Amino acid sequence: MSTEHLGYEQLNLRGVIGFNGSVEDCLHVHPDRQNFVYALGCAVVIEDINSRKQNLLQGHTSNVVCLAVSRDGCYLASGQITHMGYKADIILWDYAEKRERARFVLHNVKVQALAFSPNSKYLASIGGQDDGRHENLAIFTRILVLSYGRYPIMLPFVLLNAGITRTLVYANLTDDMFFTGGDSILRIWNADVPNRKIRPTDCNFRQYKRTILKVVPNNQDELLFCATTSGDILAVRISSALVQLVFPERDKFSLGITSLCLVDDSSLIIGTGEGIVQMLSIGHRVNKMNCELTLGRTPMQRSVMGAVKAITLRGEGHQFFVATDKSQIYRFDGSTFEHELINSCHYSPINDIKFPENCSDLFVTSSYEDIRVFHTPSQQELLRINIPNLVCFTIDIAKDGTSIVSGWDDSRIRAFYPETGRLMYTVNDAHKKGVTAIAATADGGRLISGGGEGQVRVWQVREIISKVSGKNRLYAHRCRGDGAEGGAKVEQPMFVTTLLATLKEHANTVSCIKITKDDKACASSSADGTCIVWSLVEFTRLQIIFANTLFRVVCFHTSEVQLLTAGTDRKIGYWEMYDGSQIRELEASRSGSINGMDLTKDGVIFVTGGDDKIVKVWRYSEGDVTHVGLGHSSPITRLMIAPNQRLVVSVSEDGGIFLWDLPPH
Repeated sequence: MSTEHLGYEQLNLRGVIGFNGSVEDCLHVHPDRQNFVYALGCAVVIEDINSRKQNLLQGHTSNVVCLAVSRDGCYLASGQITHMGYKADIILWDYAEKRERARFVLHNVKVQALAFSPNSKYLASIGGQDDGRHENLAIFTRILVLSYGRYPIMLPFVLLNAGITRTLVYANLTDDMFFTGGDSILRIWNADVPNRKIRPTDCNFRQYKRTILKVVPNNQDELLFCATTSGDILAVRISSALVQLVFPERDKFSLGITSLCLVDDSSLIIGTGEGIVQMLSIGHRVNKMNCELTLGRTPMQRSVMGAVKAITLRGEGHQFFVATDKSQIYRFDGSTFEHELINSCHYSPINDIKFPENCSDLFVTSSYEDIRVFHTPSQQELLRINIPNLVCFTIDIAKDGTSIVSGWDDSRIRAFYPETGRLMYTVNDAHKKGVTAIAATADGGRLISGGGEGQVRVWQVREIISKVSGKNRLYAHRCRGDGAEGGAKVEQPMFVTTLLATLKEHANTVSCIKITKDDKACASSSADGTCIVWSLVEFTRLQIIFANTLFRVVCFHTSEVQLLTAGTDRKIGYWEMYDGSQIRELEASRSGSINGMDLTKDGVIFVTGGDDKIVKVWRYSEGDVTHVGLGHSSPITRLMIAPNQRLVVSVSEDGGIFLWDLPPH
């Protein structure tokens, strides 16, 4: 969707923090050696390695699952996955003009892999296991003229009972040979394009049964190196289609070899499912008058976080980059194997985002297993708080910045120190079905939480100073502090939480809680179609709002005499606080619910985002849209305006974080 179609001015996209590490070969270094190419949701991102300037290529209707870059750097290709019974698109992109050059629709459900021929003459693709056949392969000619009326030559080849094909790679010297590998299958293909013929040759695995994840030919197209789920490498002679070597014979690599990259004729870099990156040496030895291929381990080995999904060289291999399924990118020195983490982001849906009070240089996000603190100017991650195998639904930051409070799916409230990420205190069994909403009062003395069962609870938090022995520590709640060695007594902060009230009127999940400036009232929205304003003095209901929707978000206007609500009915409601009557209703989206909303401090404008993947800027009094932000490729889950009123940060289900310049008002 373009801004011309919408008829609104476009928000300036300042930057994107996001990377889909679950895609095979998810990261490529462009042949110009200055840019990354990777997937983020439905988009393909081109990012400058040094300046981090980004360009988004959008055109897919579902998540991108495979990428390819031509050797001359002129073209990119991307394939997507879609729903069962639908066709999956392949898009050919013009790198220089950053636009779609051609679109191919052949495969069903999923495009498994793509590969350009050495001279960028052909593009080959294979379909996934739900493509209606076990192997569906097609070759498209490169479109040489700027004409969308010219159809590409397609050579579809279907072979039944061929097993599941997982990888595709072209030869290095010829445009007429490529290779595919998969479950107990490795094929050498020879294409006769003028005669529209294509001939496969099956490789003989002898007694070995392997699932091949990655295939790499050597520079002379004499050998194929195949990475397997069994944790070894098969070396196959192309001329004879026979296995020449299996390495290692013992002590296989744990969790399989998931990525493979040929540096030169004497070295090979592998990545494993355990997160090991190691260089292997390629050599030869004479055995009974025969020259045999050998592979050997080298001392160059490092460990990274997550399974290695891509290894890509920069130039001739003086530097290379490693991407993992935890959405982390590492830069390696090719000669010393010294490495550093250069990019990290969420690898699962982001559930919430918050800015500290009067601080626009930092923001905090929550997701599966972790809470992360990002630096806004550099777009870099500063701190990560990890709780394994749990989901953080909601977060808030104390007004004085002393703590980050969070709600988790194990029904606990956890508070952390923002500088170190250490645990301050835990509230056990805060709710029955997870803590889905949380807010801290301005004085820092109380927390208001909402749960999956529909209850709203008010907690008092008190800090006490106690002399704690290093040998006998007493905890009011589980608290991690700086301990003392031996029996010395030190003053250590401890926190006591007390349940003040339980408010039971919602019948379904509490989705959002907002507190007034004077801490005397709060508003809670719920999936039961009600929004309730509570007194935090008497702990009674002040006002209730009913609507035929599942409320996702609620906001107080700056004057605090009106409320804004939004939910699954795609409408924004203006409500009077005094009597709960509706003032105005706006249609905010044509498709999907509204999941995030925030107002500026002066109450002149507000922003919304939801399942339609569009960030919209509204004038409060006029009720009209002034600007839109197009870039998200997955539903927006939350958004927030920075305290300096110059920036909007939106987060989405694909783990992407988008930073938009808020227009002056």
